[in-house]
This record gives sequence, structure tokens and C-alpha cells, in this order.
Amino acid sequence: MPESLKSAAAWVTTPVFVVSFAAVLFLFDPIQRIAMLFSRHAQQVAAGWLQVWLMRSLYLSGASIRVERSAKVEKDTSYLIVGNHQSLIDIPLVGALLFSNFPKYVSKQSLAKWIPSISYNLRNGGHALIERTNREQAIAAITLLGQSARERGVSVLIYPEGTRSRAGELRRFRTGGALALLEVAPDLEVVPFVVDNSWKFLRHNLRPVPFGIELKVWIGDPIARRADEDPAELIHEVRSQIEKTLERWRGGEAPNA
Repeated sequence: MPESLKSAAAWVTTPVFVVSFAAVLFLFDPIQRIAMLFSRHAQQVAAGWLQVWLMRSLYLSGASIRVERSAKVEKDTSYLIVGNHQSLIDIPLVGALLFSNFPKYVSKQSLAKWIPSISYNLRNGGHALIERTNREQAIAAITLLGQSARERGVSVLIYPEGTRSRAGELRRFRTGGALALLEVAPDLEVVPFVVDNSWKFLRHNLRPVPFGIELKVWIGDPIARRADEDPAELIHEVRSQIEKTLERWRGGEAPNA
């Protein structure tokens, strides 16, 4: 499609996408609350469907999603998921594509207020809410999540970059939280998770959402844990896999800032 037509289509589809996305958020807020009356597991399932429908709403902007997924990633299995972070869109992608693994997030506390569905899930879904300026509190919350993951039958997702990459570059990893997870959950395999082009959704602050974005997702082979492993080297290996995947998608162009 010519760029001029894409630009015109973007202004038409953006309001539809935004209304749909917001409608899903408002709809699943009471659904989660009702589900919680039955059990936390029921709330987790409701939160999973929330993320599925948020992902499906992306199609209204003309988006497509290409997924490369390792056959070795099993359903109903707890993992430590380590990924790059480009946009808030990344969250429903992980939650929908790894639905039965019930990924739990390391999130800043401010997101646990005032956002329909998302804030309720963060407060009540067993995630790690951290204050970035308080390192001790952050590590303690991440540690508690890692220690309970296997028992609860959930996975843990962490973004070692620490913040979103606004232009798609791969940032330096801040490894404190990831190393804490590796230490307290030595039996959980590590799954690399790569996303690209999600940063493009918000690059114009919804004025408009570019039409026809192709989202790319790569879910790598689980990395087995060893008693003699070097945790820092393991994190380095995951970052290397993320970097090489982005470089492959971009035709050899390095993804670093």
C-alpha cells in the first residue's frame, strides 16, 4: 500500500482501535472482580483473556503479528521470561501468547492505580510492584515473586532494560532484578522473549497509530538451569539471543543505541 494511503487509513482506523482497546479495559475490570470472588485462579484466567482481547484489538489498526515460537516451550509450565521492552503493547503480547504459563510482571507501583483492568490485575494478580527509587524494596518484591512462582504455577516476566525503548533500540541490561530471580528460582528454565516494532504504535502519541504495523515476536528455547551456572553469563546469553534476533529481522542492522 502506498504511504499516502497508509497515512489516510491510519486516521480512519486509529479512533476505532482506541475505542476498542479502551472498551476491552473497561469490560474486563468488572469481569476480573467477579472472577476473584471465586478464586485467584479464576481471576488469572480472566486477566489472560483480557490480554488476548487487547492483542486482538491491534488488528483494528491494520496490524499483523508474526510469531516464531520454540516448540520446546510447554504449556502449563512455570518459566523465567526475559525480554526486551519497546512499548506497553508488549504486555498483552506476552500474556496472550503464553496464556497458560500465567506470566506475572515486575511493574512500577504507579501503574497499579487508576487504569481500568490493568491496575486491578497488578494489585490482585500476584505481581511484583516496585518503587524504582527504592532498590531494597524492589529486590524484595521481585524475590518474593520468584520464590512463589513454581508453587503458584505461574511464570515471571522481567525486562532488564528497566524501561521502554522508545525507538526500538536494545538498551543496556540492568541485571539486579534478573539476578535476584535466578538466585531464588534456580529450578525455573529461562525463556528469551523478543518483540520488535511495538514501539511504532505510540511513536506519534496516537496521532495517529500508524496503519499496517507488522509486529514480530520470537520465543526462544527454554534455557536449562545448572548448579554450576554463572548467572551473569546466563543473562548475557539471553541478551545476545535478543540482539541477534533483532539484527536478523532488521537485515543485519545492529539494534543497539
